[in-house]
Amino acid sequence: MGTNGGIADDLVRAREALLSPGPGQRRLAPEALRGALVDLHDFWLASRAAAIGLAEGAALVAVGALGRRELVPHSDLDLVMVHDFGKRAGAGTDADRLAEALWYPLWDAGIGLDHSVRTPGQVMQVAATDLRAALGLLEARHLAGEQALFDKVNGAVRQAWRAGIRNRFNELVEFTNDRWVRNGDVAHRVEPDLKNGRGGLRDVYLLDALAAAQLVDRPGADVAAARLLLLDVRTELHRSSGRARDVLRAEDADEIAGQLDMGDRFDLMRALSGAARTVAYAVDTSLRAAKGAMPRRGLAALRRAPVRRPLDEGVVEHAGEVTLARDASAAKDPALVLRVAATAARTGMPIAAGTLTRLADTAPELRTPWPRAAVVELLSLLGAGRSLVNVVEALDRGGLWGRFFPEWGAVRDLPPRDRAHVWTVDRHLVETSAQAARLTTQVARPDLLLLGALLHDIGKGREEDHSVVGEGLARQVGTRLGLPDADVDTLAAMVRHHLLLPDTATRRDPDDPATISRVVDTLGKDPRLLELLHALAEADSLATGPGVWSPFKRRLMADLVGRCRAVMNGEEPPRPRPLDPAAQEMAERAADSGRAGVVVLSPDLPEAGEAPGEDGLCTVLVTMPDRPGTLSLAAGILALHSLEVHVAELGSHGGVAVDTFTVSPRFGRMPDPAVLRESLAKALDGTLHLPEALARKERDYAQPAGPEDRVPPRVLWFDDEATGAVVLELRGTDRIGLLFRVAAAVESCAADVRWAKVETLGASVVDSFCLVGPDGKATLSRAQRRALEEAVLTAATG
Repeated sequence: MGTNGGIADDLVRAREALLSPGPGQRRLAPEALRGALVDLHDFWLASRAAAIGLAEGAALVAVGALGRRELVPHSDLDLVMVHDFGKRAGAGTDADRLAEALWYPLWDAGIGLDHSVRTPGQVMQVAATDLRAALGLLEARHLAGEQALFDKVNGAVRQAWRAGIRNRFNELVEFTNDRWVRNGDVAHRVEPDLKNGRGGLRDVYLLDALAAAQLVDRPGADVAAARLLLLDVRTELHRSSGRARDVLRAEDADEIAGQLDMGDRFDLMRALSGAARTVAYAVDTSLRAAKGAMPRRGLAALRRAPVRRPLDEGVVEHAGEVTLARDASAAKDPALVLRVAATAARTGMPIAAGTLTRLADTAPELRTPWPRAAVVELLSLLGAGRSLVNVVEALDRGGLWGRFFPEWGAVRDLPPRDRAHVWTVDRHLVETSAQAARLTTQVARPDLLLLGALLHDIGKGREEDHSVVGEGLARQVGTRLGLPDADVDTLAAMVRHHLLLPDTATRRDPDDPATISRVVDTLGKDPRLLELLHALAEADSLATGPGVWSPFKRRLMADLVGRCRAVMNGEEPPRPRPLDPAAQEMAERAADSGRAGVVVLSPDLPEAGEAPGEDGLCTVLVTMPDRPGTLSLAAGILALHSLEVHVAELGSHGGVAVDTFTVSPRFGRMPDPAVLRESLAKALDGTLHLPEALARKERDYAQPAGPEDRVPPRVLWFDDEATGAVVLELRGTDRIGLLFRVAAAVESCAADVRWAKVETLGASVVDSFCLVGPDGKATLSRAQRRALEEAVLTAATG
């Protein structure tokens, strides 16, 4: 095939034709494309091997994707040339000559190649010492050359794998766990690694390896379907990106979903989540089964089989797993399934796969209302903390969890719409329950906290407001559990209002009595409900993603709840706080001198230059002549000195702007206030050009955001009917000086800012601004809002 100048040119052209068919040519579906790529490379390699005389005494072997017949568009070719030329003169030279004649045309054509040349003895040595190589050799397939040589080596590799698995099993488990830690879960990552993540393709190949060791059966139809979906998505990812990629990014998912006729990226991610969870569960159960099926030798063969140790009524431990006692019957004991689950969560032991199957086959539906014993076991399960997660996953994969909560089907594998969430909705509910278990001692009704945590987002996956839908579903579940009417009302209110406290704390002015009255009236002046919602908000934030429950948010929430509790207890509604005496004194000095002032006010920070307090927050007071642009100017100075602003409260006194900022250092310690004052003075007199200085700061210190970290900015509007406030909320990607740029954009539209709050969620940020129009009224026309929105979005992306 081909000429001496480009032996593999025809192979490259044929590959390109398959990947990019011309006008009028049919675009191959993913599975057909993989098959065509395998056939193409098999034919070229076999023809090339024949042309160079690779025959008796040598064999060309495919491993990896080509060996599995799962070649995706930009996979490397993994090839091994095995030779048995013995010790005759020139044997090594002959092997090298054949290998070079095979490899060089592929290299010259730019085709990715992983290659080796080995004798049968070297193959066995590598398989015995390199676990990754051993797993690859289990997938070997003969391409050309001596078939008998391949059969001999292939048989020896498989026999050695079966015979040595006992000594390699722990290494295999550790190797797998390390990979999971590095790459995360396919099922729950917003941008999953389809190949290396937990539940990905390498786990499918692990199941094949365990079956090759004759420790478990070949994977079933459900794993085969999951494998096919993972392969199809990876195939389209390679085809659309034009290169080898395993991480599915959000910006690629919509196109791939369209190619696979799966709607949008959320439909695709939901299907992927289900597939990955199927694979992950199969791996978990197979590893346990393999460990139990391991050949026993030496002294281990003389030890007695493990005994069955009672754990609870009808529940025993056997070989490190939770299983049923011999006389246990789910038909006679309605709480048995939940007792098994609660015992597994309490002990940290997995439920035996056979037990799950038996329970799924024999357990009847729980009648409404549930028996009290079943409710007790459910609460015991939910209160178990982190071990709850794996138990619920096992029940769900075994078809049992949906029997208890039919409402679960709408949120199962449902991907999050909010980028701050790292889990699918169903996993987020379980994670929230696990977090809530840590907070049960802080509330009077821990049972309602656990149930509310489990159900707070159960209304998602529908078109309507999930809190409203969830309220009705929570009533449905509470009634099914047999809760008293008052408890059903409280549970429903928890789900309906689970966002009330965090939204109010971050989008409303807590100094305004109308804000507090709104929360108190919404909750019916019920301090027990307020307490439950406070704990639920913390658990919900902790289960959302890293950084969501920040010291800043904790302080805002505690302040809001304290004010609401005071009103519920009959105390006077809070009044707007007067200007601090120290701030008044600073303002008067600034008015007399015409110079700016900066001071750090914090009970946790007695001296400037010290580290911030336990929650990492400090208060910075800034005074300067009152004029348009004070917020952007002060925010720019703080950003220039690596201070992250969380809250900005703006005021004035005697013609002087008095702005109070809650800040934390991005790194290191607080800067000296004198340094901040000097920079502010330079900015005021024009000797410091803030936009240029911040641009240099961003170039020098900012971590560059990759495509997967960038969030298209979005503006939302909130009109508070209680206070009359208008709040503009910006959601986007965080960057140094973002508050400066956005505040300047707002000020350029002649709008005044009453206060600003900034919430950073990993690489994302949520900035809220309470605005007043140019006429001083807390109303903005549609045209004013449109102009503000355009200016803010331009600032956020510029």
